Amino acid sequence: MTKTKKSETLWIKCSACDQIIYKKELYENFKVCPKCDAYLRMSARERIEMLVDKNEDGTLLFEEMDSGLRSLDSLQFKDTSAAQPEPLSSYAGKLEAEQKKTKANDAVTCGEGILGGKRVVLAVMNFEFMGGSMGSVVGEKVTRAMERSLEKKIPLILVSSSGGARMQEGILSLMQMAKTSAALARLSQKQILVISILCDPTTGGVTASFAMLGDILIAEPKALIAFAGPRVIEQTIRQKLPEGFQQAEFLLKHGMVDCIVERKNLKSHLVRILKFFS
Repeated sequence: MTKTKKSETLWIKCSACDQIIYKKELYENFKVCPKCDAYLRMSARERIEMLVDKNEDGTLLFEEMDSGLRSLDSLQFKDTSAAQPEPLSSYAGKLEAEQKKTKANDAVTCGEGILGGKRVVLAVMNFEFMGGSMGSVVGEKVTRAMERSLEKKIPLILVSSSGGARMQEGILSLMQMAKTSAALARLSQKQILVISILCDPTTGGVTASFAMLGDILIAEPKALIAFAGPRVIEQTIRQKLPEGFQQAEFLLKHGMVDCIVERKNLKSHLVRILKFFS
């Protein structure tokens, strides 16, 4: 999938087909390009608005959790491999810039809400924040969402869009893989439903932990779902990979995901699953 090029006008240029799209039409189509059907990336807030029920006045039936948690630069990380201008060469400076750009404290939004009349816990990742990378705060918030689901005995919906573990936090980031996986195991023991939605891209440590451990795995069309990216694999094995390798359709064919659901049908599909399992 591709990014959008936004402007202050009423129009957006799709970077997949270079067509100019009326912004309102694009958003009414859930950010799927009406010209070429490219799935443009959505922020965590946009996905929550797409999925969660609303009051009569239009307000979301969603209560955010742990929104104040912020990452720390525990390793005093500094990027010396690239000519990054100050303050972006430091992790602390990068975090500040990302928080200002996305108006979020980190790369996941978690909370409790109503979906199709059913109470659920949601953990929705935001690729716009440092490529949706999983650091200690992302891992902690996702784990707390799992614990809320366990405490309330209500389904958990995970929406993943991530480049993987956050390199600026080193081993602290990798620890989140084990922590989130262990929390999901406790949900499995109590037979609490976990639905995992895999968006473009879902890669690295997120794929290797909680994203692929749901009871039901739903992918968006043409989403890249992988541990290592195709270019890395090709360079390692020195072979050309099959066409569409690691895309959602390839994974469905080989039994790695349960279904592929178009974005416009996602909420109704989730409602049917929740009603069936309730």
